[in-house]
Amino acid sequence: MNKTELINQIAESADISKKAAGDALQGFMMAITDTMKKGDKLQLIGFGTFSVTKRAARDGRNPQTGKAIKIPAKNIVKFKIGSKLAEAVN
Repeated sequence: MNKTELINQIAESADISKKAAGDALQGFMMAITDTMKKGDKLQLIGFGTFSVTKRAARDGRNPQTGKAIKIPAKNIVKFKIGSKLAEAVN
């Protein structure tokens, strides 16, 4: 499913226009982005939890040349699935 298909499904499920569904989805994505930028956690009970963790710097290898390279530290977003979503999938 891509973004357009998701907007169509939201509009149909909520019985709203595609524009309103698109605006709602955009607002939801901005809220997640802003929360992750702050390093906070976003918890949706039953669906899952988005959180930010730090990945330490490490040594790696260039697969083409085999040369050792330094991979810098960075923040990554993790998602832990909620119980209701896990039940629905299984």
